[in-house]
Amino acid sequence: MIDLHCHLLPGIDDGARDLDEALALARVAVDAGITHAVMTPHVHPGRYENTRESIGAACEAFQQALDQAGIPLNIAPGGEIRISDEILSLVARQALPSLGQWEGRAVVLLEFPHSHVPPGSDKLTAFLLRSGYQPMIAHPERNKDILRRFEKIHPFVEQGCLLQVTASAVSGGFGAAAQACALTLLERDWVTVLASDAHNLGPRPPDMRPGYEAVAERFGDDLARRLVREHPARIIGLEAA
Repeated sequence: MIDLHCHLLPGIDDGARDLDEALALARVAVDAGITHAVMTPHVHPGRYENTRESIGAACEAFQQALDQAGIPLNIAPGGEIRISDEILSLVARQALPSLGQWEGRAVVLLEFPHSHVPPGSDKLTAFLLRSGYQPMIAHPERNKDILRRFEKIHPFVEQGCLLQVTASAVSGGFGAAAQACALTLLERDWVTVLASDAHNLGPRPPDMRPGYEAVAERFGDDLARRLVREHPARIIGLEAA
């Protein structure tokens, strides 16, 4: 499996607190069948001042630590970018972190505030599409606005945004409402990838197996495989064996 959204890099956001915890998370990921992972720390001006350059440097250092520890996890830099006006300046400076490529566009993982979908967000994603980027919306099934009014996600799907659903949400790890929303997105074939969004060794570990199994049981093995291997491999430029 390939995990395109996780917070394993130590000490730079609300994920792994230090290198020991980061390595422990990586061991869990490998034991859970993850071979490749894109590191996606929060890029949230005013809270987490991570940049493409600083994330790249942290990722390189962590890969060295993984190799020294004998942990067979291949990682790459990315970022989870909070929807805000600052994205405009990142685009202007060609400094927007991306996960890889989808149909010739750089894939950018965008996060709404947990509580709502900010007004004008669809205009921002439209701007990104015009600018040659491919927006991917992170965990829409957990957004309170979308849980209240499912149609809030419609403009983004209609534009051509990709959707990343949290694997454990499909298996009920984020409650019944998030699970129902995730299943509806899957039923409509709107989901591009499942990812762990791992933060810690407790309630949010880097283990996508329960979500994979839930998708396979309800929708079939082919879809489950596409969401955790084939589509992620396509994005990061890896042959999906």
